[in-house]
Formats: sequence, structure tokens, C-alpha cells
Amino acid sequence: MAKNTDSNVYTILFATAMVLVVGTLLAFLASSLKEKIAENKRIEKQQNILYAMGINENDETSVTFVSKEIVSEKFSEYITKQLIIQGSEVTENDEAYLIDLKKESAREKAGEQRRLPLFVGEKENSKFYIIPVRGKGLWDAIWGYVALDKDLVVQGVFFDHAGETPGLGSNIKERFFMDDFIGEHIMDGDTFKGIAVSKSNADPKNLRKTDFAVDAISGSTITGDGLAAMLKKDLKMYLPYLKTLKQ
Repeated sequence: MAKNTDSNVYTILFATAMVLVVGTLLAFLASSLKEKIAENKRIEKQQNILYAMGINENDETSVTFVSKEIVSEKFSEYITKQLIIQGSEVTENDEAYLIDLKKESAREKAGEQRRLPLFVGEKENSKFYIIPVRGKGLWDAIWGYVALDKDLVVQGVFFDHAGETPGLGSNIKERFFMDDFIGEHIMDGDTFKGIAVSKSNADPKNLRKTDFAVDAISGSTITGDGLAAMLKKDLKMYLPYLKTLKQ
């Protein structure tokens, strides 16, 4: 007897079977790829942290990370300490780079004290304090790392995004924008200022390093405002610790 494939019962049973099959396959893939995904995240974070402190394979215009084959070696070579700041408590933890800033923000909103990862690097007898930052652009999340010296002057940055407009807001991860931050100050004496992304900065060659601003990217006002707000919000959380560097 032939099956009635046009009946509602058959359609429902077939759809249910397909959902179960596809769901099982996806669950299997997620489980089997879990370690690989975690490894890729580790590599990406280490590359980004190193990039912010100037450890990369750039030419004059490119953004080129330390290759994944040697990133663990370079990370161990240049990152001398990984710290977790939680209130007044500062502890060393070799897996601080695995802390999820999005989850920490949720913890804070729930009334818990968030953990702040901080990376201490050393290159050419100079120390770098690399801070992870996360915020909101025009369409989705933006994030990055800011490397400061003991005087709280920016020595390098790396920015990335989840879905900013190609050719506009997405340019926050391009050299011409990121390099402008090098040498910028975030403090005016004892007063925290942050770094604005300003359309009226009128400093296209970025010669002024104590104006607390860099030139905005044309056509990406909201992304730039989000990035500036991200820097002000997240860098400020580290001030109690950073101010101890001068003591």
C-alpha cells in the first residue's frame, strides 16, 4: 500500500524526523569541534593582545598578526604577567586572557563584581599594560585591546567588530585608523579624559597627542562614538590600578 505523502500527518512526521536528524548532527559537530573552536579563540586573543603592543608582522600598510604557528611562543615571550583585578584584589592568573568581557558585563548588571583582565608585556626594556575593551558600534559589538605605558600613554591598539558597515565603520580595524592612537594621552594631569573620535578634530596627520582625540572615519559617526564611549567606559575601570604604576 502506497504512503499518502500529501497528508498532514506524514508532513508533520517527516518534518519532526528531519529536525531530530539535523539537530543530532549539529550537536555532534558542535561537540566534536568544541576543542578546535576554543583553540582558535585562544590564538585570536593572543594575536590581538600581541598586536596591540606592536608584536606583529606588518609591512607599511598591512595588518598582519603573528602567525598561529608561533603565537603561543611569542605570547609567553612578551607577556610577562596576566592579572585579574576584582575590586581591590589583584591576582595573577595565566588564563586571564580567556575571560569573556560580555559575560563579565552581565555579571556586573546582575549586581556581582566583575573581573578585569590585564596583561603586562615587556618589549625592548619597556613595559606595556594591555587592556581589553568591549562596546557597541552601529550594528553590533565592537571590541579591542589598548596598550599603555606606565605614564598612561597609548603605545598601540587593536580594534575589531562583528558587523559594522564595510568601507565605513568596519575601518576601525584598518592601519590608518588604529595607528592614529599611538602616542595619545588619556589623562590630563590627574583627570581621566579618554580619547574621542571626532569629526571636528582637524588633525589629519594626528600630530597633536595631548588633545584627547583622533580624527573620525568619514561616514561612520555612530561607530566612532561607540568606540570612544567604549574606551572611556572600560579604561576608566582600570584607573585605580593604573594610578599605582606611578607611585
